[in-house]
Amino acid sequence: MTTKNDDVLIKVEGLHKIYGDFHALNGINEEIHKGEVVVVVGPSGSGKSTFLRSLNLLEVPDQGHIYFEGVDITDKHVDINKHRQKMGMVFQHFNLFPHKTIKENITLAPLKLLGKSKEEADKRAMELLERVGLAEKADSYPSQLSGGQKQRIAIVRSLAMDPDVILFDEPTSALDPEMVGEVLELMKQLAREGMTMVVVTHEMGFAKEVGSRVIFIDSGQIKEQAKPDEFFDNPKDPRLQEFLSKIL
Repeated sequence: MTTKNDDVLIKVEGLHKIYGDFHALNGINEEIHKGEVVVVVGPSGSGKSTFLRSLNLLEVPDQGHIYFEGVDITDKHVDINKHRQKMGMVFQHFNLFPHKTIKENITLAPLKLLGKSKEEADKRAMELLERVGLAEKADSYPSQLSGGQKQRIAIVRSLAMDPDVILFDEPTSALDPEMVGEVLELMKQLAREGMTMVVVTHEMGFAKEVGSRVIFIDSGQIKEQAKPDEFFDNPKDPRLQEFLSKIL
């Protein structure tokens, strides 16, 4: 089954995820449009990361549907790996292969999954490394890089697949404070270039500056969402008011 609206990249309908007697996601409906930067915030354990990881079925929903580019990826007959190639994912902990060089980490998926030639994949990897100011690290190993550099490489690895959307799961929370800025700067650059992004983060400054929309999840439900100005300056939901009063 497919959905109609061309502008909608991801459509979530009636999403539930249950672990034992814990209802992590409780009936979420949402749409992510092309070119949007949707920032997801909420207290710990509220379901933000579960929601994000459900979008590419790293968490398989117990109920509900997720449509990506019009295709119901929760359908058992759909080859999810094919669709995942178009959904970049950046985790909290980089997930780089320690025994491979930076360039090898970046070219692995394009070679294997997109069938690119080594020459093509290497060229693209070097272009991307150049762009993030890390071209000189191409032959280094992950252990030789700082946390901020590793996270920028993880983002580059996603970009090497030419994704239609990138999902970020708390991309700066494992970093030392002085490294957070370099990663957020790269994400801001991607936003300016029109990359569709869904970002789970604690960085409220990023949400204010870059988000086209901010979503507040609490107890597995979307309690409120709005454009950043409205969201931060005029919160309506009591739980959101309480949440913002503690962190701002």
